[in-house]
Amino acid sequence: MKKLALLWALVVGLSLPSIAQKDKKASDVLDAMSAKYKALNSYKASFTYTGDGSNYKGELTVKKVAFRLKLAGQEVFTDGKTMSTYIKETNEVNVQDYDAGAAGDFNPTKIYSIYKQGYNYKYIGEQKQGGQAVDVVELIPEKKGTQIVKVQISVNKADKQIKGWKLTDKTGKVTSYTIDKFTPNVAVPDSYFVFDKSKYPGVEVVDLR
Repeated sequence: MKKLALLWALVVGLSLPSIAQKDKKASDVLDAMSAKYKALNSYKASFTYTGDGSNYKGELTVKKVAFRLKLAGQEVFTDGKTMSTYIKETNEVNVQDYDAGAAGDFNPTKIYSIYKQGYNYKYIGEQKQGGQAVDVVELIPEKKGTQIVKVQISVNKADKQIKGWKLTDKTGKVTSYTIDKFTPNVAVPDSYFVFDKSKYPGVEVVDLR
């Protein structure tokens, strides 16, 4: 679960007191990005995770309150009611009730609005990533006691989509995620977000409900 836990670090409360403020330029960039994602019915993003000397390809699909995440031999499914975590190596799936409220920021369906509470942010500047111009904004938490101390989010200047983010933990280690392909309003049935054991022969189901 390590790689999945690192992905969630983007949306988990960060640590250390902040010296940054909510400056106007950063706010404009983040608000435009948030409006872009909020207007979508669904989306699919293919991404590259880099950290611990390794690279992994992953995929996240979101539709309203439902999402499905694929990364490093694991898959997480939720339809907004039930969460199933499948581990390919052991051919096992853990099933549990999904409480979006209890998950709080630990919720990829709200990734575009996490900055609105509990964070200070500042505009770092314009950069080039993959030949495209991006605005880079740095988020620093207002609270103490968590692992990640800083997040830098890159937002495409032209279409306001997230191009990637970098996380720095309290030891100084940097983990990054780069969006390789983004498809807005992708057509996916609701069943895509529900684990279907018939498609995983011999799977062991561990029901934690």
